[in-house]
Amino acid sequence: MNKNYIFKFILLAIPVSAFLLMSSSGGRNDARSGSPGDGGASCVTCHPGAVTDASAVITSNIPAAGYALDTDYTITINTTSSSSSVGFQLTAENSSDTKIGAFTAGSGSRIINSGASITHSTPSSSGDWSFTWRSPSTDLGAVTFYSAVNASAGQGSFSGNDQVVLVNTQAASLSISDAQRIDFAMYPNPATDILNIELPEISEKVTVEFYDQIGKLAYTQNLDANSKTINVRDLATGIYILKVIADNKIGTQKFIKQ
Repeated sequence: MNKNYIFKFILLAIPVSAFLLMSSSGGRNDARSGSPGDGGASCVTCHPGAVTDASAVITSNIPAAGYALDTDYTITINTTSSSSSVGFQLTAENSSDTKIGAFTAGSGSRIINSGASITHSTPSSSGDWSFTWRSPSTDLGAVTFYSAVNASAGQGSFSGNDQVVLVNTQAASLSISDAQRIDFAMYPNPATDILNIELPEISEKVTVEFYDQIGKLAYTQNLDANSKTINVRDLATGIYILKVIADNKIGTQKFIKQ
C-alpha cells in the first residue's frame, strides 16, 4: 500500500518538476535580482555553482553627469562564460531601495513586476542583452542597476550545477532643484542645420552641451546675449541630450539631429 502511494507521488512529481524547470528557463516572475529591494534574493539557492569562470558587467548610455528625467536609455548586460545557456534578472532602485523607472524588453528578454524588473525570455548562448530603461519623471535620486546572471554548467539548460553572478552599476540623477532649473525652448526639433535656443530671460553667457547616446560630450558652444543660434550641420545624425547652462542654472531636453 505504501509503495503504491510512493509510486503515485513520483508520477505526480515528474511533470511538476518539469514544469518548474521549463518555467525557470524562461525567467522567474518573482524577485531574484539580488537587489536590496528584492531582499537580496537571487537564484543562488537553486543554482549553486559548478561553473566558476562566469563574469558579467552592466553598461548604459546614461551620461557621466547623470540621467535626465523621463528619458529612454539603453541598458546592456554582457556575460563572459564557457556556458552556452545564460539567464538574468535585473532591476533599478534608488538609495531608499525603491524601484524607479520602467523597462521595455528587447530581444530575448521580457518585463516582470509591472515593468519594474526585466528577465530573459529564453536562455542565451552569448549571455548578452540590451533593453530600454525609461528614467522616472520626477527626481528620485541616483539609480543603481542590480542584476543576477545565471550561467549553467553546460548541460544546455538550467540545473543545480550553475553559477550565479551578482553585479550592479550606479548612475547619478541629472535632475536639479526648481531654483536651479532653467526652462528653455529650442526649435526646430528635429533639426538639420540651425538650432535656435530661447531663454526666459537675457543671459550674458550661455553654454550649450550636446551629449550623445553613450553619454559622451559630442559638442559644446558658448552663446551670448546677441546670438542664440547653433549650427548643428556637422553634428552626426542621432539623438542627443542637450544641456543649457546659464546664470548658474541648468536645463536639459532631448534633441534629434536629422
